[in-house]
Amino acid sequence: MTKADIVSKVSDKLGIDKIDVQATVEKFMEEVKMTLENGENVYLRGFGSFIIKTRAKKTGRNISKNVAVNIPAHNIPAFKPSRVFLNGVKSKVPVS
Repeated sequence: MTKADIVSKVSDKLGIDKIDVQATVEKFMEEVKMTLENGENVYLRGFGSFIIKTRAKKTGRNISKNVAVNIPAHNIPAFKPSRVFLNGVKSKVPVS
């Protein structure tokens, strides 16, 4: 599913113009991004959390040059689904 699909479904179900729904979705994503960039997590009860994870420094390898490369510690954004969300997916999506 794409962002356009989400906008279309929400627009159809709520009877709101697609332009308004798209602006709302865009603003939501922008707010989540800006909040994470400011070092804060976003918690959506019943859905999940957008969190910042810190990756430890480690030694990697450049295979083409056969040289060890130091990878510094860094932060990455992550999504942690709520227990309700997780259980819903586990019970309704067949294992392939």
